Amino acid sequence: MAALTRLLLVGPPGVGKGTQAKRIADSLRVPHISTGDILRDAVKRATPVGLKAKEFMDSGGLVPDEVMIGIIEERFAAGDCAKGYILDGFPRTTPQAEALERLLERLKLPIEAAIQLDCSDAVVVERITGRRSCSNKACQATYHVEFLPPKNAGKCDRCSSPLEQRTDDALDAVKKRLEKFHRETSRILPYYEARKLLLVVDGKGTPDQVFAGIRRIAGF
Repeated sequence: MAALTRLLLVGPPGVGKGTQAKRIADSLRVPHISTGDILRDAVKRATPVGLKAKEFMDSGGLVPDEVMIGIIEERFAAGDCAKGYILDGFPRTTPQAEALERLLERLKLPIEAAIQLDCSDAVVVERITGRRSCSNKACQATYHVEFLPPKNAGKCDRCSSPLEQRTDDALDAVKKRLEKFHRETSRILPYYEARKLLLVVDGKGTPDQVFAGIRRIAGF
């Protein structure tokens, strides 16, 4: 089987989509397209679609699907995706999946597989709520109370500043993020399964174990 190189990563918050997307992209030597990153870049560069997105962001609204599709199309216009790409962060709803499919078919760069990083809510909660970061903005070292604890509880190994938990890593915030994932994003899984594009990888192992699973299933 030829390696699959046009990939979409799907999974709950905290499952490691960004980490795995970067590793896959580095291994295949194709771009990692994080929709959060390209949205911020388009706004920063004040591109036409970036300016449209900024209007909604400044007013506290969600960026409409058609604007996000425009930002993705603008990124693909860079011309470096002919050999493949790793898409992370979009789509999150079925209408977005449909719009993305139309765009990529038009560009003759359709997705070859949607890789689901499967992980239970309990594991996600443990991963995210255990995160800690250094409160010193010049340091910003990161830890985990279970998997990467500091030598001295509550203090940074590098600069001895207190460690803190991000607001969106608190238990209530994580539960809300998971509820939104199950309510919206998880519904795109049947969409890709119906198109015989869905591949499932166990996402609860170590980053190396998950990456090995992705390599096996994608053939690279």
